[in-house]
Amino acid sequence: MRKRLMPEMTWMEVRDAVNAGCGVILPIGATEQHGPHMPLCTDALLAGRMALDVAKETNMIVAPTVSYGFRSRPCTGGGQTFPGTTSLSGSTLTAIIMDVVKEFIRTGFRKIVLFNWHFENSNFIYDAAYNVFDDRKKDYPDLKLLIIESPFSELKPETMDYVFEGHFPGWGIEHASIFETSVMMYVAPELVDFSKAKDDQAEYYPFYDMLPIPTRISTESGILWKASLATKEKGEMVWKEISQNLIESVNMEFTRWEKEN
Repeated sequence: MRKRLMPEMTWMEVRDAVNAGCGVILPIGATEQHGPHMPLCTDALLAGRMALDVAKETNMIVAPTVSYGFRSRPCTGGGQTFPGTTSLSGSTLTAIIMDVVKEFIRTGFRKIVLFNWHFENSNFIYDAAYNVFDDRKKDYPDLKLLIIESPFSELKPETMDYVFEGHFPGWGIEHASIFETSVMMYVAPELVDFSKAKDDQAEYYPFYDMLPIPTRISTESGILWKASLATKEKGEMVWKEISQNLIESVNMEFTRWEKEN
């Protein structure tokens, strides 16, 4: 197909894509602080760019990104105290996704991928998908939803060694740090001011949350670990590994579904 981005397509081109058996990917991100060196759109941008890479290899088109996500939390995103971080309640996010997926089904799509790049959105996406599917499965027996709440489950050991250089703190604490900064340097270098990247660390990172939120479990910069270790080369390595795994997974699941039905 010549076009893969739904918002750039005419309604007739979307109709033709549906008639050709294309599926649709809904990228889901957030508007959230990512330190002094990266933009608020980081999660939304990466969700959309990855969805497009996957769509090109899986007979999919990409819907407009859901650019607002569930509220940022201190130990995984810095929290809600940063100007610009703009979040939704869980019920609102769930309702938005449900309405969008229902519209996809009404349009004629039967292969739907929900693809997330914001840690805190997890579970709300599954809940939305489950509710729609449970309501529609009798009327649309050929309907299949693939819910990808995390871009990957793990990276290869050699990738982890190369990217983190023995400094891996856990995925939640990695916010705005080595991984995300490296990926943005590869995907959208024009939006990264690496001169402002720094290493930062909260006083401690508990395994639980607290209300009111104490300042000691986040940082002033919004960077939760070591952004200075990021490189474009690291970003390229992880991006290609993640995209290839997603392409294989999407193709496998929908090919299997088509054979079974």
